[in-house]
Amino acid sequence: MLSRVRNEAVYLAIRELRETESYPVKQLCDLAGIQRSSYYKWVIREESRNEKFNKALLPLIKDAYEEKNGILGYRQMTIKLNREHDLDVNHKRIYRLMGILQLKSVCRRKRKSYVHSTPEITAENVLNRNFESNEFGAKWLTDVTEMKYAVQSRAYISAILDLSDKSIVSFVIGHSNNNDLVFKTFDFAHQTYPDATPIFHSDRGFQYTSKAFKKKLDAARMTQSMSRVSRCIDNGPMESFWGMMKSEMYHLKKFNSYEELEGAITEYIDYYNNHRYQKRLNCMTSLEYRKYLHGLTA
Repeated sequence: MLSRVRNEAVYLAIRELRETESYPVKQLCDLAGIQRSSYYKWVIREESRNEKFNKALLPLIKDAYEEKNGILGYRQMTIKLNREHDLDVNHKRIYRLMGILQLKSVCRRKRKSYVHSTPEITAENVLNRNFESNEFGAKWLTDVTEMKYAVQSRAYISAILDLSDKSIVSFVIGHSNNNDLVFKTFDFAHQTYPDATPIFHSDRGFQYTSKAFKKKLDAARMTQSMSRVSRCIDNGPMESFWGMMKSEMYHLKKFNSYEELEGAITEYIDYYNNHRYQKRLNCMTSLEYRKYLHGLTA
């Protein structure tokens, strides 16, 4: 019995490859180092409840993986299956079954490049890596990142992230990394949430250290906070979002035009805010979690 349980993953893999790829059982058993007789005994056995459950999970995993173009790792896969199929599956089981199906997240990460500038105004690191917040509009992070399209063309994305629900409250895409890009992002956020007076944290990019931007913050009664020099971890959740978006969307394909990239960014941020479950948010989406927090404080 112990051997059968131990070899279940191997047997499942053989059956999956035989049914989907039509590989010969003898070849698969030889590769796995098991006897065909053992496999056939497993095939004709009476399946346990656990084995039936695993068998039912396999197509759900494949469908979810294909639905999101391979970006789901086993943790995101676990949350998605539990939320959308009313399950209570452990991530270790999903990790094992994804291994059987030879499914891995296609995401990869790239390092960020930095633009150095001489600041007009600097601020202390008021946030001081205190990334916890239970109130929407209390702590906002912001940053600009670059994405390429066509051959050597570049687009720039400015975004603002709220630390309570990890949502993107505003974003602007443009052809140039300039003051207008950042100022529009701020204006959209302030117009959408006029009562929010958060700690507003950024790096020391030239837009954020300008006198004009400081006037905007003061007029909106927001407290400016800045990362220390060469300490990207001081803006960690914002950096994490860029890495997530690039690995789950940008690095997966080549974009031939600005419009194509713009559409993909807009679609991804909508997915992130409204449909991407996050374990750190009690397996809710960002906007679900915002409503949950509002219910706690109402």
